[in-house]
Amino acid sequence: MVRPTFAHIDLDAVRANYRAVLSYVGGGADRPDVIAVVKANGYGHGAVPVARALEAAGAGMLACADIEEGVELRRGGVRASILVFGALSVSDLDGVFTHGLTPTISSPVAARALRDAATRRGSRVACHLKIDTGMNRLGFRYDNLTQTVPEVLDGAGLEIDAVYTHFATAEDRAHPLFDVQRARFDEAVRCLEELGLRARLRHAANSAALLRERATWYAAVRPGLLLYGVAPAGHTEALPLTPVMSLRSRVVAVKGMRVGETAGYGARSPVMRPTRVAVVPAGYADGLDVRIAGRGSVIVGGHRVPVIGSVSMDSITIDVTGLDVTPGDEVVLLGTQGGASIDVAEVAAAVGTVPHEILCRTGSRIVRTYGSAQE
Repeated sequence: MVRPTFAHIDLDAVRANYRAVLSYVGGGADRPDVIAVVKANGYGHGAVPVARALEAAGAGMLACADIEEGVELRRGGVRASILVFGALSVSDLDGVFTHGLTPTISSPVAARALRDAATRRGSRVACHLKIDTGMNRLGFRYDNLTQTVPEVLDGAGLEIDAVYTHFATAEDRAHPLFDVQRARFDEAVRCLEELGLRARLRHAANSAALLRERATWYAAVRPGLLLYGVAPAGHTEALPLTPVMSLRSRVVAVKGMRVGETAGYGARSPVMRPTRVAVVPAGYADGLDVRIAGRGSVIVGGHRVPVIGSVSMDSITIDVTGLDVTPGDEVVLLGTQGGASIDVAEVAAAVGTVPHEILCRTGSRIVRTYGSAQE
C-alpha cells in the first residue's frame, strides 16, 4: 500500500528535459557531449529509474558522486558510461574495475592508488582529471600543475580521457570568480598540454554555466538541475522545461482552533481568529524544511493555503478556514492541482535555500511512483 504521502516522478519529463538541453547546445558536429548528472539518488528522484530513462533518451555518459552510487546504477541495469565525481577511496577501488566506472583523479595520492590498482590487475583505466580553479574542494590546484601532474603522467595504468573543473559562482552574474575560474581553466589546459597531456574532452559547465556562457561548453556539458525540470536562478526563460517531481499527500484530520491557540511544538504563532485546520502526514522526516511553517503553502481543493504552527517529524498543519475540506482530500506540496501550482523554486525561496536541496532531501520513506505526468 502506498503511504498517503508520495512522490510521483514523470520519466517522460526527464527525457523531454534531456532533449531540451540537447537542442539548446545545438545540433551541429561541434555540439558538446551531454553528461547527465544523476548523483544524490538522482537529485532525490531515484537514480536508477532516472538513469535508465536518460539512457533510453540517448545519454551516453552519466555522472554520480561516488563509487557506491556507480555500482548501484550498474546493478540497476545501466550500461552507459558512468563518471564518478567524488574523491576515490584509496583502500577500496574494486567497484571501478568490476563495474566499469570512469573515476576522477583529483590528487597525486588518488592517482597513485588508482594506477597501482590497475597495474595489479594488468589493466588500464580511463579516468578524468579534475582541476581546482577556485572552488577549493577537490582537484589539482591550477597554479601548481607543473609540480603535481608529471608524477601522474609517469607510468602505465591510467588513461586520462578528460580534464575538467567546477564553477563556484555560475548562478551569480555579479561575482567575478566565474570569469576568473574560466581563465584559470583555459590556462591550466595549456599547461597540461605543455606537460604532454592532451585529453580528448574538456568540461566545466553545470546547468547554470551552460545557460550563462557558451564559452564554458568546451567538449561536454554537465546538466543536473535542468534534467529535473528546474532552471537555475536567473535563467527561468532559457529553455522549455517540465517539472519531474510532484509531491502529494492527503488530509488525515480536520479540527477547529480558538483565538490564541497554537499548532504543533513550541506553541508558536497563536491564531488571531477562529481557525479551521487540517493535518497532513508529511514532516521533516520526509524531507520538509522546518522553516516552511509560516512561510510556505500547499494546495488543497484547488486553493493555496498556508502552513501554520510548526513542522513536526511526521506532520504539518495547514489553515483551511472557509474551505470544504475533509479527511482523504488530496494535498499537493509540489506540483499542480486545478489552476494552482507550487514549484520547487518557490519552496526553496521561501526557506532561503536552493532547489537542489529541496529535491535531494526528499525522504527515503516517501514512496516514489514512476510514469508520465500526473495531475
